[in-house]
Amino acid sequence: MHRRYIQSIAAPAAMIGTLFLCLTSSPLRAAEAKNPAAAGSEPYFHSQPLFEAGRDDYRCYRIPAIAVAPKGAILAAAAGRYNGHGDWSNTDLMLRRSADGGETWDDQQVLVNDGVNTVDNPCFIVDAKRGEVHLMYQIGYARAYVKTSRDDGVTWSPPQEVTAAFDEFRTRDGYAWQVIAMGPGHGLTLRSGRLVVPVWLATEKKHRPSISTTVYSDDQGKTWHAGDVIVETTEETPNPSETELVELSDGRVLANVRNESKRHRRLFSISADGATGWSKPEFQEALYEPICMGGNATIADADGQTTALLYSYPNSGPGTGPTGKEGARERRNLTVRVSDDDGKTWPVSQVVDAGPSGYSDMAVDLDGTIYLLYEARSLEPKGPFIPATLTLARFNRAWLEAGKQGADAAAAQ
Repeated sequence: MHRRYIQSIAAPAAMIGTLFLCLTSSPLRAAEAKNPAAAGSEPYFHSQPLFEAGRDDYRCYRIPAIAVAPKGAILAAAAGRYNGHGDWSNTDLMLRRSADGGETWDDQQVLVNDGVNTVDNPCFIVDAKRGEVHLMYQIGYARAYVKTSRDDGVTWSPPQEVTAAFDEFRTRDGYAWQVIAMGPGHGLTLRSGRLVVPVWLATEKKHRPSISTTVYSDDQGKTWHAGDVIVETTEETPNPSETELVELSDGRVLANVRNESKRHRRLFSISADGATGWSKPEFQEALYEPICMGGNATIADADGQTTALLYSYPNSGPGTGPTGKEGARERRNLTVRVSDDDGKTWPVSQVVDAGPSGYSDMAVDLDGTIYLLYEARSLEPKGPFIPATLTLARFNRAWLEAGKQGADAAAAQ
């Protein structure tokens, strides 16, 4: 359906209490091998476009988010930019769903349409124990909402406005923001049950200067509150923004922060609870910063404890790339890195897409399948990077390790 005929579903506050239209959730599923090859020792890789520019009259699709729902459905969200490709375009929140591990997908649907306003920055929070998936997003970079599904993304609740959590940054910290956004990608449900979402705020509509922080909920998403600032704009750490979170093996939370430092390296900071007491941000020499959102995920054991960290980003590297831009600003060579020591070292590196590539998000299934949804190709090869597709790559750790083996062999020659 053409988007102009879709009625806005950003509900007024009076509708927040409306009953959920959802099925009764089932207990957390056991590990299921949807794709038997994924859990094996042989490398496995498959890719397919999920959102394609021009479909349903949208100029392009950007800002990927992907999640494995409690009962196994794969959910993919994106920003459908209707009349342009910029951040302030007329944008709708889009959703696709797969019930068979990404083999086939339901048709894309408009999950949120607020007229000509920008609806963007999808951020999933999966609460597997409660059988819920929350999806946080912003409208006009001024209001924040959460929708919840209790049937693996088949139906969703009316929107709950949570802008009050962001207003706490004004009243508590005196931070006069003009722009708020979350993620994008996904937040976390910690072992404690706390829901945590990475967010960033800016005092000017050009999205700079900015800070990186979190909002959190200790009552299953009923109320949300502002966390401590992770990184603020300084001469050393200018314009921290899009941040990803992972839970480390000991339960602490690691923030991986985009920034615009001339060092062109990612920033790491750690908190015991995902909201307070963040450590001094430190640059990571092993992780190049192309000034772009990156994707994070964890591989866990049968008890849910983290055994490895995954990170995806356009590893364009220093120097001048094919488009003539400095490597720091060029988005290409999407790469996945692996750490087995809570982010101290990243010895495994595998290129997913050597061509133009940008934002990405990852999720890991119980059978070992890794899902990577990323911005791919470019509508204007000689101009700014505008993705032609959001592409889904599915692979296993054996495929990632093959990249390390190749690198080791090349180094030995």
